[in-house]
Amino acid sequence: MADLSQLVKAYDVRGVVPDQWDETLAALFGAAFAQVTGANAVVVGHDMRPSSPGLSRAFAEGAAARGVDVTEIGLCSTDELYYASGALDLPGAMFTASHNPAQYNGIKMCRAGAAPVGQDTGLAEIRALVERWSTEGAPPSAATPGTLTQRDVLADYAHHLRTLVNLTASRPLKVVVDAGNGMGGHTVPTVFDGLPIELVPLFFELDGTFPNHEANPLDPKNIVDLQAKVRATGADLGLAFDGDADRCFVVDERGEPVPPSAITALVAERELAKHPGGTVIHNCITSWSVPEIVKEAGGTAVRTRVGHSFIKAEMARTGAIFGGEHSAHYYFRDFWNADTGMLAALHVLAALGEQDGTLSQLVARYDRYAASGEINSTVADQPGRAAAVRAAFEQRPDVQLDELDGLTVTAPTWWFNLRASNTEPLLRLNVEARDAQTVAQVRDEVLAIVRA
Repeated sequence: MADLSQLVKAYDVRGVVPDQWDETLAALFGAAFAQVTGANAVVVGHDMRPSSPGLSRAFAEGAAARGVDVTEIGLCSTDELYYASGALDLPGAMFTASHNPAQYNGIKMCRAGAAPVGQDTGLAEIRALVERWSTEGAPPSAATPGTLTQRDVLADYAHHLRTLVNLTASRPLKVVVDAGNGMGGHTVPTVFDGLPIELVPLFFELDGTFPNHEANPLDPKNIVDLQAKVRATGADLGLAFDGDADRCFVVDERGEPVPPSAITALVAERELAKHPGGTVIHNCITSWSVPEIVKEAGGTAVRTRVGHSFIKAEMARTGAIFGGEHSAHYYFRDFWNADTGMLAALHVLAALGEQDGTLSQLVARYDRYAASGEINSTVADQPGRAAAVRAAFEQRPDVQLDELDGLTVTAPTWWFNLRASNTEPLLRLNVEARDAQTVAQVRDEVLAIVRA
């Protein structure tokens, strides 16, 4: 039996090829996906990693052997796959390992309409079938196998996004985009085509070996090239996409990073202008500024756990119009509640282009507090260290504690959240306060306990 314990994560499949999985296993995942979804047809896409075409085709053949018709959309971003799942109303599978190094690959799966597949929504069943079949042999083929059909949806995806954000009133903007040799190099030229944008491309060549830098803009070292190019070209802003281009990071005209919470607040305000009184989802480590802006714009803010399956479930439950996370995932009701960094980027471009100021001036009102950023500590006993932090703060009269996701401690002028990683022996700390000095004091106090 294949050991899938390290391969099947909370939300997706991800591991090293061929050490942890290969095309034989991918075919079993395709068969299991077909059985668990019960669909007559599915859609499959893949990123630019060297192993992606073979794994994607094996998955498609595994599903087709079960009698399922497969639409292969080939090279695409993850949000382009979500578009196909939504527009075609089919379950979908995207072959990507997002920002992981080149030797990794994975599968992000969804049900029809881009509804998430996680541990509680089918992934555990898929894993169990693959484990069983890897020992007993693949299930018998259907009497009539399904078909494999190729279809290019890039133009339709780009058109759909442009119907959601009107850039016709925008002044011309110079925009540097760092695709990190990932799928942004595939989608950006088509999405931006015909818009009032002078595009300055960085690393648009599709190359799953990532020769220039990791396609992970969350790490500051990976946006250095973008920052330098924005300053050198006098651009209005810069955008950086991760490997599968579902997340988008923004830097202003000075090359300074714009916090994802500020982008969440900006987009929330724009969506609320279209949908007055709407609900906006934010996770428990986004800035205080997000619920403040939502309330000021007449909306309702709902706080949830970190992670796309929680965000999407809460959006479906509440009918929310938009959701944002600190990790630069942005979710839209108009996009089947799925995350698309590209649509968030278009909102930023429209907001900037509709007025004459700079991006740093525009986002100042959305970026109201000082923050530590996420600080990771390697600890052997995560529960023990977290309990020690709780014990140190729970007796204080001026704080409130909650455990929606990890431990959140809130005082009148600051808050922090301490969460355990799902995949590594880490505790993750985020601190926010009204000033940088308080952030440093709270950060140091918590880390002294965590790292004791």
